Amino acid sequence: MTALDRLRERARALKRQTLTVYFVARDPRLPWPVRLVALAVAAYALSPIDLIPDFIPVLGLLDDIVLIPLGLALVLRLTPPALRDEARARAEAVADRPVSRGAAVVIVLVWMALLGLAWRAFASR
Repeated sequence: MTALDRLRERARALKRQTLTVYFVARDPRLPWPVRLVALAVAAYALSPIDLIPDFIPVLGLLDDIVLIPLGLALVLRLTPPALRDEARARAEAVADRPVSRGAAVVIVLVWMALLGLAWRAFASR
């Protein structure tokens, strides 16, 4: 197995964990303090906006490499095993579905519009 194959497998595992935390966060049986943490972790992991932008050397990738996996691990550890197993099964069923290309196009268009607005604001100064 090459390094690229191991990296792909790790990315798939991280995606499954993120989906598991997302499903756990939506379950009303989860205690509310853990649910709040789960909602925050899932929202941050699934959000296209980073706390620290990726173009900042070292620190930009730190949140993706360290913070998200730590948050996922924390939520999964605090979740009751039965609930975690149910959410994991749902995540496995959904994880290999095709992605929505339409949603990707919309997200790219929104980012392009925001960048255009920012460029226009800075260019007018």
